[in-house]
Amino acid sequence: MTRALFPVILAGGKGERFWPLSRQNRPKQFLNLDGTDRSLLQATADRLLTLAGGWDNLWVITSGQIAQGVREQLPLLPSDNLLVELQGRDTAAAVAWTSLEIQRRYGDDAIIGFFPADHWIAEQKAFVCTIDAARELAATQAAIVTLGIKPTFPSTGYGYIEQGEKIGSFNELPAYHVNRFTEKPDRQTAEDFLSTGRFSWNSGMFVFRAGVVLKELHRHAPEIIEPIEKYGPDIYQDLPKKSIDYALMEKTDIAYVLPAEFGWDDLGDWNAIERLMKKEGIPNVEFATHVGLDTQGSIVYSTNEEDVIVTIGLEDVVIVRDRNVTLIVKKDRTQEIKQVLKTLQADPRFTNLL
Repeated sequence: MTRALFPVILAGGKGERFWPLSRQNRPKQFLNLDGTDRSLLQATADRLLTLAGGWDNLWVITSGQIAQGVREQLPLLPSDNLLVELQGRDTAAAVAWTSLEIQRRYGDDAIIGFFPADHWIAEQKAFVCTIDAARELAATQAAIVTLGIKPTFPSTGYGYIEQGEKIGSFNELPAYHVNRFTEKPDRQTAEDFLSTGRFSWNSGMFVFRAGVVLKELHRHAPEIIEPIEKYGPDIYQDLPKKSIDYALMEKTDIAYVLPAEFGWDDLGDWNAIERLMKKEGIPNVEFATHVGLDTQGSIVYSTNEEDVIVTIGLEDVVIVRDRNVTLIVKKDRTQEIKQVLKTLQADPRFTNLL
């Protein structure tokens, strides 16, 4: 395919489950979590530049609170390609506004891809091959294409996509009509899904033509697209807060899935660090000076090289030290970090920790 792709990086998230490393002015997408010298946002841009054909076709949508940080992280991004939300209203509004702006500039046939800023991809060649397949499908049919990650275990932390009838192959990859989207299931349901061979993890990555997605938004989410068309982004605070999955993907009948295999993680919480960085025969994952006695299965992280963390008899815990905050949590309860942040938010003594 030679038709241009306009990749859009969704960079407005807070990454609260990576607190205290992730904070309001230093969200997860600005962090280096995989041992390289590139932040998650920079790595995402690097990954997409080849597909975009250069900076002129790459877009980013983010929040006003961190827009300056995005500019500093991606200094070659054209200023007109950075959309700044006055208030975060989840991914449906972000997709609607960005698609509208690209359609106004490049027309209905512009092919757009949406990619979260905080994903880890292992194999660039396989990733590019899959996106090229999605681009081919989107260019030739009225389709909203999603990438489904082939599951490697019965995760209860991911949404699932059930594939229906096969509609053909694109770039030698099979594509299927989407039967349904399912939110995070319990363990037994996840195991049942995997046993059928018909389910993929929902990656949150989408490819479509601008005119196709705008037509579907008018059909299924007029309460989002129509105010933006009429009033522009100034109406943002009055828009309903909905994910693109809920507002559109669960309702449209032109959703298709490409099962993908390129090594993927959505880096949702601290446990992702272990999935990426765990080494065989090493009891813990350590980004700190750690002296441990009978400590195993743990993640130890500090931003200050002078800090020394000493542990005795611990198992399956996460310990994070950043500036004046120390977090200690069991690995199976990291999802509850967001609840603690609500407590801190309500107490004026702790607002500087957010």
